[in-house]
Amino acid sequence: MKGIELQKVINDLDLEKIYIANNIDEVLLKSGDINRPGLQLTGYYNQFSPERLQIIGEQEWHYINELNPKERHNSLKKLFSYNIPGVVFCGNNYIHDEIIELSKIHDVSLFRTSDTFSKFTGVFQNYVEDKLAPKIRKHGVLLDIYGVGVLITGKAGIGKSEAALNLISKGSKLVSDDSVIIKNIDSKLIGTSPEITKHFMELRGVGIIDVQKLFGIGFVMEEKEIEMIVDLESWDSTKDYERLGLEDVYEEILGIKIVKYTIPVRPGRDIALIIEVATKNFKQKEMGYNPAVELNNRILNSRNNKNSN
Repeated sequence: MKGIELQKVINDLDLEKIYIANNIDEVLLKSGDINRPGLQLTGYYNQFSPERLQIIGEQEWHYINELNPKERHNSLKKLFSYNIPGVVFCGNNYIHDEIIELSKIHDVSLFRTSDTFSKFTGVFQNYVEDKLAPKIRKHGVLLDIYGVGVLITGKAGIGKSEAALNLISKGSKLVSDDSVIIKNIDSKLIGTSPEITKHFMELRGVGIIDVQKLFGIGFVMEEKEIEMIVDLESWDSTKDYERLGLEDVYEEILGIKIVKYTIPVRPGRDIALIIEVATKNFKQKEMGYNPAVELNNRILNSRNNKNSN
């Protein structure tokens, strides 16, 4: 299983370094799970998880602080004897000399943060889970259209960016153009932009534009859950395109199935408008109303009434 380097975590989260273990570059965190060693401080180590980062919150610190130096040493020496990745003290609390000594004896990294336990663990877990999430890059444009994350795909030159720009001018928000980083986080596909191309779009014949500077900060987003895919392709007269929409088509990305609409492109078709309508139709279906099913039921009822007469 892959992991993230502890050294990178502490640097990115700006933790105060009290002591750094000699093998810090080799320490990997395999998940965002943490351990709050309240029971361990009293000597109970059944079902202990030494592979997790050990977090000392306010309650644990007050317990430690009330012990005399010898009791404090005895309370913590077993914790530091395990092969733990490191210990973090929250709330900017004082770290006693006995703890620093144990950290050095057992070569266990020791850190401190001014954040409370709740705040730090939330930030830490979100950070690690984001870094460890399965991810891929996909060619396309990701927009927020009426609150729905829509990934527009298709071959180069088919008109993805042009359609996206039209939608942005009507109020949609750009997440990423050309290349979309997609992560599976908690069984949801979250799309973001590569840092270097964030807020930029390429328009053939015009060049690069900055959507945030051109339209305003309200027209861009940092990330968005992908709920729907629109695939643009050149019109093929031999192909039978969907006309009713009774059955949804799906595309699987990172093990998650996403509704997919294939829209044929040819001169004269307002692709942006079609994508906009497809998004509204998707929202209606999510709310339990399917116009294709409604029409089909009307036809069946009409036939049944004729037969009964």
